[in-house]
Amino acid sequence: MTQPFTLVVLGLSLSSSWGNGHATTFRALLRGLREDGHRILFLERDVPWYAEHRDLPDPDFCTLEFYTSLEDLRRYQPAMASADAVVVGSFVPEGVKIIDFVAAIAPKALCFYDIDTPVTLSRLDQGHEDYLSKRQIPLFDVYFSFSGGKVLDLLENRYGAKRAEALHCSVDPAQHFNTGEAIEWDLGYLGTYSSDRQPALERLLIEPARRLPDLRFVVAGAQFPDDIDWPANVERFEHLPPSRHASFYSRQRFTLNITRRDMIDLGWSPSVRLFEAAACGTAIISDRWRGLGELMPEDEAILMGDTTEEVVRHLTSLPETKRQAIAEAAHKRVLTAHTGRARAREMINAIEGTRPVLSHSIAVR
Repeated sequence: MTQPFTLVVLGLSLSSSWGNGHATTFRALLRGLREDGHRILFLERDVPWYAEHRDLPDPDFCTLEFYTSLEDLRRYQPAMASADAVVVGSFVPEGVKIIDFVAAIAPKALCFYDIDTPVTLSRLDQGHEDYLSKRQIPLFDVYFSFSGGKVLDLLENRYGAKRAEALHCSVDPAQHFNTGEAIEWDLGYLGTYSSDRQPALERLLIEPARRLPDLRFVVAGAQFPDDIDWPANVERFEHLPPSRHASFYSRQRFTLNITRRDMIDLGWSPSVRLFEAAACGTAIISDRWRGLGELMPEDEAILMGDTTEEVVRHLTSLPETKRQAIAEAAHKRVLTAHTGRARAREMINAIEGTRPVLSHSIAVR
């Protein structure tokens, strides 16, 4: 039994899932940590955008508190100094200053959780250092990366990380499961608008909708421009809170997974939506990137959709028994290896690995 840890986490948002994928990622991870008895203080910058769209203002799996500025954050200095680890997330406002502040406290373990690794490295190479500076990467005892594979070697060998560990996003099975509702849509997509994902959405959902007017499609997500020409058979939802994700996925025959360009370029970067859909027993059609087959083998647990024609063929020609078998294979994989509790144990094991004295006295699960 692992000795319970006390963690302080500074992240972009836990309280609001509006327009970001961080909240659901943190929620699954922190729930998993709490299930294993760990205690978490989550510190979130109080900003108007998230304050106006909070769908989890009072979580039951951690203590959530808000701060208004770096100066205000100083009141949590004693908690950071006594914690077993302090974890700073990507895209935290004034992240560079906050990392310097936390590093000066000299916590027992200082970690970074990059939920945007490909984006982060691209920004750093372009000289953008708003939430992380290149000089700060060697400060972390563990650099937890949303992306795995060759990205970990890149972090250690090019950017000087002491230890880079993959910590993919995950899913909470208590929140994401098949609801048993009747199928309403043949193909759906859930995701905030992104200009680099939009061409794939046009090719893999909007154009198939035009070619298959008798089938039903759905797109849920915020910030889509008003000038998009949605076909009449594409239903739109502006925003779906996480509490409605299970119902949304359960009512689809297939769901579409689309990956941002930076993540395709580096590979090994699964979206949280991939795991959510699989946990709900929905068959997934995905764009192609390196490392995906290691998580979900092609034609066994996932279908590839590189072109409009491929998506049309999946929607119109795949036998129902094959669709169900693919969905079930993905479901089993996710519940075995990609739950929040599984990720929590990966995180704790990595942190323990930075403390050799403790490793002799603590039995790791």
